[in-house]
Amino acid sequence: MHTIKKHRFGPVEAFELGFGPIGPPLMTAFMYVTDGTVIDTGQRRMGRYVAELLGNRRLNRILLTHHHEDHSGNAGMLARKHGAVVMGHPLMADKMRTGFNVLPYQHYMSGTAGRAEVTPFPDRITDGRLRFRPIHTPGHSRDHTVFLEEENGWLFSGDLYLTDRVWFFRIDERIADQIASLEKVLKYDFDALFCGHRPCPSGGKKRLRRKLEFLREFHGSVGALADSGYPEKAIIRKMRFRSDLKIRWITMGNAGFNHMVRSSVRAHRAEKLF
Repeated sequence: MHTIKKHRFGPVEAFELGFGPIGPPLMTAFMYVTDGTVIDTGQRRMGRYVAELLGNRRLNRILLTHHHEDHSGNAGMLARKHGAVVMGHPLMADKMRTGFNVLPYQHYMSGTAGRAEVTPFPDRITDGRLRFRPIHTPGHSRDHTVFLEEENGWLFSGDLYLTDRVWFFRIDERIADQIASLEKVLKYDFDALFCGHRPCPSGGKKRLRRKLEFLREFHGSVGALADSGYPEKAIIRKMRFRSDLKIRWITMGNAGFNHMVRSSVRAHRAEKLF
């Protein structure tokens, strides 16, 4: 079953895309288009529909928030079809050039990882009347970047935000980096939060602030338990506020609450060294 929904937030077009071979998609991903710029490109399994949705439009550039397959899957195809330049953080260039492995659940939801030649972005990206400021925001991935359009108060935030209260991490996510990235972004002015999975056309800055407050509180609580002598497994049991069994089973352990606690414990230990 495929999900294709079109949304419009003023001059910003948003295409919600999802794939489920035997039922509704487990998660949808958003592709944004404004003037001649595409921000994130959806899952490779949805490539045929993405090509149809964009037709023969004039596309100048494709901005990728990060390399994950549900965001970058159709970058190469769109670049070839429209002659557009793919731009991303330098850390993603090798991954996107050679391709990267995906786990079975990622293949199920998104398909294989696409390949593309990625050009590092400049300090400012201009497209007609729009000017995007790339801001490196590691934490969800090392190459994660958000794009701020200051004149209109838009933040294209990739996976910096999904919900106010996070209850699982991927195995490679880093809580200290996420907190620092949220603090960095919140210094700028914006209202619309055009994220990869749950856009907030207004009040977006408040949503990011709520996530930051939650992560700070969570990190502090984990650190207090660690200082009290609780081992990692005991902290996980004590702090777990909802079951993550389903997500751990679906992702074969790649995502879970345990990774969130472990990242926090390691960050706390590193902080105590200074």
